[in-house]
Amino acid sequence: MTLAGLLSSLRITGKKLGDQTVLLFGAGEAATGIADLIVLAMVREGIPEETARRKCWLMDSKGLVVRSRNDLADNKLAYAHEHEPLPDLFSAVQALRPTALIGASGKSSAFTQAVLSTMAAYNEHPIVFALSNPTSQSECTAEECYQFTDGRAIFASGSPFPEVRMKERTITPGQANNAYVFPGIGLGVIASGARRVTEEMFYEAAKALAGEVTPADLAMGRIYPGLDRVREVSAVIATAVAQVAFKKELATVEEPPNVLGWLESLMYVPDYASYV
Repeated sequence: MTLAGLLSSLRITGKKLGDQTVLLFGAGEAATGIADLIVLAMVREGIPEETARRKCWLMDSKGLVVRSRNDLADNKLAYAHEHEPLPDLFSAVQALRPTALIGASGKSSAFTQAVLSTMAAYNEHPIVFALSNPTSQSECTAEECYQFTDGRAIFASGSPFPEVRMKERTITPGQANNAYVFPGIGLGVIASGARRVTEEMFYEAAKALAGEVTPADLAMGRIYPGLDRVREVSAVIATAVAQVAFKKELATVEEPPNVLGWLESLMYVPDYASYV
């Protein structure tokens, strides 16, 4: 979900993924998993893996994750870069000047006015994802993000937020909801009989989801398709996942001529009319 949101955001900023500096606020398994997939995507763009890793930074409860620290869990070591220790998010944003700030901390209101306005000072369209659930633990609200970035931020959240009115524009926040990807990934894996679920499948799922975002979605400020399209989008994601299984010889069934049509035929339809 996060990678898909980043890829969609780049259609607004006009930049490449490899141009980004990503600061993840939170350094648990979710944050490092997000970072790993971003690195994989950057490598696919032709960036050396070590260079890609240096573009991703983590912050935990003790500050910026840097190499000089001796209290780091194993999952953080790949993102422990050479830098002076920094104690808080504001100082990290000032020093690193990230283009994307991703919250996976469960710490409510961590994206303060100072943090958000500084992101906006360094970026024409700062990417701000406040992904922690539930709403009470979101790093900021949609309204706060738009207000403190003069409406220029590209925002997504884990919890739903209402539309925000900014001057003459109504902005629809994007929701990074796993409901977009879980059904499609599951369908693609199960239908193909894949022996393993690989990172490449998640990468292709993210690309497929980003590809379903329309210009109309982006004009509204939304970097994911409408949830009313989730069934249609799920079939596209399932196709991308299944095609990885077929291509990498991980599937245990024969590849059909029309993968999308085959997967659509396998999707459950809750039609109760025949029982009335």
